[in-house]
Amino acid sequence: MNMKKLFQYSILSVFFLMVFSCGTSKSLHHKPQLEGYNNTIPVVKKQSNTLFSTGNNFFLKNKQNLWELYVEGDALERGLAFGSLSDSLLKKQETVFFSKIKDIVPSKFKQKLLRNFLKWYNRKLYLNVTEEYKTEIYGISQYSSHDFDNIAPSYLRSLYLHGAHDIGHALQDLALVGCSSFAAWGNKSEDGSLILGRNFDFYAGDDFAKDKIVAFVNPKQGYPFMMVTWAGMIGACSGMNNEGLTITINAGKSKIPLIAKTPISILTREILQYAKNIDEVIAIAKKRQVFVSESIMIGSANDKKAILIEVSPNNFGVFDVENNNQLLCSNHFQSENLKDNDRNVYQITNSHSKYRYDRMVELFDKNPKINPKIASEILRNKEGLNNLPLGYGNEKALNQLLAHHGIIFKPEQRLVWVSANPYQLGEFVCYDLNKIFNEKNSKDEMVSLQQENLNIPKDSFLETSEYKNYELFRIEDRKVDAFLEAKKELPSDFVKQYQSLNPDYWVVYYKVGLSFYQKKQYQFAKEQFEKALTKEITTLPEKLEIEKYLKKIERKLQ
Repeated sequence: MNMKKLFQYSILSVFFLMVFSCGTSKSLHHKPQLEGYNNTIPVVKKQSNTLFSTGNNFFLKNKQNLWELYVEGDALERGLAFGSLSDSLLKKQETVFFSKIKDIVPSKFKQKLLRNFLKWYNRKLYLNVTEEYKTEIYGISQYSSHDFDNIAPSYLRSLYLHGAHDIGHALQDLALVGCSSFAAWGNKSEDGSLILGRNFDFYAGDDFAKDKIVAFVNPKQGYPFMMVTWAGMIGACSGMNNEGLTITINAGKSKIPLIAKTPISILTREILQYAKNIDEVIAIAKKRQVFVSESIMIGSANDKKAILIEVSPNNFGVFDVENNNQLLCSNHFQSENLKDNDRNVYQITNSHSKYRYDRMVELFDKNPKINPKIASEILRNKEGLNNLPLGYGNEKALNQLLAHHGIIFKPEQRLVWVSANPYQLGEFVCYDLNKIFNEKNSKDEMVSLQQENLNIPKDSFLETSEYKNYELFRIEDRKVDAFLEAKKELPSDFVKQYQSLNPDYWVVYYKVGLSFYQKKQYQFAKEQFEKALTKEITTLPEKLEIEKYLKKIERKLQ
């Protein structure tokens, strides 16, 4: 370690020692409200390797490999049931998540700094999560692994994880969630009723996405609802309640706040559980202080339309389309209050958000009447504007081939379709909330809750050589990254194979160009960078970076 870095780490250490005396003590010793709740420890019955139950609650894996969870009761009962039923999965997800952090931050010293920073940054988080949800999180945390107690005690660790998306988004302005969503109703819908679709393009590794959970929650207070989640997560990223109110989130451009407030997924969970129409959604959203910017798409069976609620740490906007029966959303704001914000303008210019939005416009124009099958085709679309081949995995595509899940809602009918793995390419499995929450027999039987006759078949792309090549490409791409990191020369036969697996993707030429540039083989680098520029490059900054390399090469070749 050089002296400059040692000095920087020393300053950071002093900083963290100072801030520990500034308000972290209450946070670290905070305990949730447990009095007045049913604290009976669940006795889990293992009926098979894929079916577990306790009382009326159960956890099963269906034939599409989606986990289905049903829990009911007060906050502590729900948390204990969720934690006990998904016990092994919860430990697995924690291992996957924290292993990912170790990959990103391999230095133990930096990991310690990060842990200390998170304790300080989250010092007010417990004040911005309602008592009900802290109690539910506490129940789940009783089944967390003890392997990570050095990061934080199980309850605080579980609480912190509910703000993980927000913290990463806020501190590095990471677009970890480059989602696309849409809604249609009236003359844009095949039957005139409201229909919504979205891709949740959150990627925390392949292992993380393998065990998605379709949760059905019947709370003692509020409305029963469903949401797509993962073990340990009570926040809502995609969901619908039995009043036909749907919610999905799309990240926006944020400024960096100085303290954690209400995680977006906790706000959206509260909306899902306690709102039945758009007015009630707005009232709840205005009560909470968030610490990142987000577009929240709300579909309402009671209002028979969809709107966007756009929230930021210092602003609030509602985007309600007039004289139109469709609503599209990617990762930039559209309301009067936020659309002209400097960060939003930067996002539109420099990210892939506007491109995906324009592609949705194009596909909606091509499909004047949206139904669930057409919605699934839009979510699975891999091409760019005018059907331009983008290369597989390009973030300009609606289907970036990394989605945690795709989801389709028909709120007025209380129907929802959730994609099975991989990505949103597997079968879209249908669930009927009317039957799940209103017909008790469906839970007593403890069989899959799906409406199999309404399922949407898997994408035929899964049977193609292009798909098989894409999966091979992902493996080879990680090898290329390792070569670049070590500044080792790429074998010539490897280069040809690597590029043939995904020939329309600009990245395969850019990375090979970087390898040649590292080895001062400037003519070869120039050829690769120029080839990359003939492809659809994901963002403007990436295009400018390639052009910058070419200018450097021109000077070196003179």
